Amino acid sequence: MCNYCGCREFPLIGRLSQEHWDIAECAGALRRAIGEGRHGDAMTLLEELLAQLVPHTSAEESGLFAELRAEGSLADEVERLCAEHTGIHGVLGAIDRAAPDWPAVLGALDLLHRHIDHEEHGLFPAAVIMLPLAAWDRITPGQPG
Repeated sequence: MCNYCGCREFPLIGRLSQEHWDIAECAGALRRAIGEGRHGDAMTLLEELLAQLVPHTSAEESGLFAELRAEGSLADEVERLCAEHTGIHGVLGAIDRAAPDWPAVLGALDLLHRHIDHEEHGLFPAAVIMLPLAAWDRITPGQPG
């Protein structure tokens, strides 16, 4: 995860980055379980991953992404990232629990890895530059931006 630009000093970015770390750890464990043929463990990890992803992406889209969309300069990028959220959730959420399509899960995990990297090293630092302090106050009430 990003450590060089200081954007984690913004409370919301710090929280989202920590969630990215937790999501990436769970995704890595899921990938290993699939690769080792531990499909029972993989299913449990898939459920855990979805439990982390759903509130995370919802918080991104209703907070940071909404402000970036309103600001305008990164609106196209936000739309692309929201589409990736939809794609990742669509694949992982639709897996047949009785006969899982593990290659599809692995493909979604690859996209998730790239997605997190893009947010951490592109969107989050850009958001710190692009959004005015009033926007940060709206998405992290009671906390300095």
